[in-house]
Amino acid sequence: MKILGIDVGGSGIKGAIVDTSKGVLLTERFRIPTPQPATPNAVIDTIIEVIHHFGWQGQVGIGFPAAVVNEVVRTASNIDQSWIGVNAAEKIEKASGCPTNLVNDVDAAGYAEMKFGAGKNEEGIVLIAAFGTGIGTAIFHNKKLLPNTELGHIYLDNTIKGEDFAAHSVREKNDLNFETWGKRVHTYLSHLEKLFYPNLIIVGGGVSKKFDQFKSFINLETPIVPAKNRNHAGIIGAALAAKNKYQPNN
Repeated sequence: MKILGIDVGGSGIKGAIVDTSKGVLLTERFRIPTPQPATPNAVIDTIIEVIHHFGWQGQVGIGFPAAVVNEVVRTASNIDQSWIGVNAAEKIEKASGCPTNLVNDVDAAGYAEMKFGAGKNEEGIVLIAAFGTGIGTAIFHNKKLLPNTELGHIYLDNTIKGEDFAAHSVREKNDLNFETWGKRVHTYLSHLEKLFYPNLIIVGGGVSKKFDQFKSFINLETPIVPAKNRNHAGIIGAALAAKNKYQPNN
């Protein structure tokens, strides 16, 4: 089944047509910078631009950088505060004419990794941590998702949020080398390890393709691997989530 997957991030909005039976992109990824400020009208206009780029008229799955409950946006750390309380799927569907499903962006990436990627053969607790503009997380237990965990907002030593300390944007903003930043990632993931005792940790986000440059600075008891789908995971997973909504038994 073909579905257009769109991954809305703090810095870019990316889309591609996905073969949901194989978990692969059928087109080149198309990316537009996320508008600033990332207000509902501006972001929705950009999403519509992505849809029109593909001449798409079918189902659309969107991963969104916020807690999402019944397709209503509940948080807004890396987007404009005016998103809170908005039924984004409803507005996008009305503007595009395409059936639209909206989920948390890292939950979406987690669907892709658990079905086609690094978590495919893993039972127990799998923690996905995506390092980008912020830090997004997803937790699966025996392949079942616990939605909207948003663990980038937990505090380390009661002083600083995890994503304010170890997001990839923090590395770039402060020009940190991979050793210095990798040790910050270790501190953050060690905190999560002590809370959840996962069987596997998957590092996602665009920086996952540079995993070899910082993995030696992370020393956990839990096995840790990069996302196999790299920064395509959010697009693939958003499409999978839409498929599960519209054709749950297929």
